[in-house]
Amino acid sequence: MAGLTVGAVLYLRRKRPTEEELERERRKMLALSGRLIDGMLLDVREMSLEDGRSLTMLEYSYRSAGVDYECSQDITTLLNVVDPGEMRAGFPCTVRYQTGNPQNSIVISESWSGLRSSLPVYPAKDPSKPRDLGQLHPDQG
Repeated sequence: MAGLTVGAVLYLRRKRPTEEELERERRKMLALSGRLIDGMLLDVREMSLEDGRSLTMLEYSYRSAGVDYECSQDITTLLNVVDPGEMRAGFPCTVRYQTGNPQNSIVISESWSGLRSSLPVYPAKDPSKPRDLGQLHPDQG
């Protein structure tokens, strides 16, 4: 009986993880095992809380299984990893999400970033090279 009492007291007095620790573990789990999908950055916002703290929120959208998601991620603790001034609304990004729970998603973590530094560049068609029309096939317009 004494062992159960000691065990119960230790269980009840154990240190519970803080909200920051829980969020860090969530980001770590998604960075290691989340499914990748293309998304779009919508905005980076600075928000002031009533207690005087300010938050930096990254808003993004993505589509999974025909459902559109618009999410936000608090990146206040990640400002040493990424500069919000370099993020541009309308740029594509890569989102990591949990397969059974698609609204659980991130764009940035301590060890991974889905941000892209620029838009993709595709080679321009060279107008000086005429197409050989004899090599066209009916299915290649």
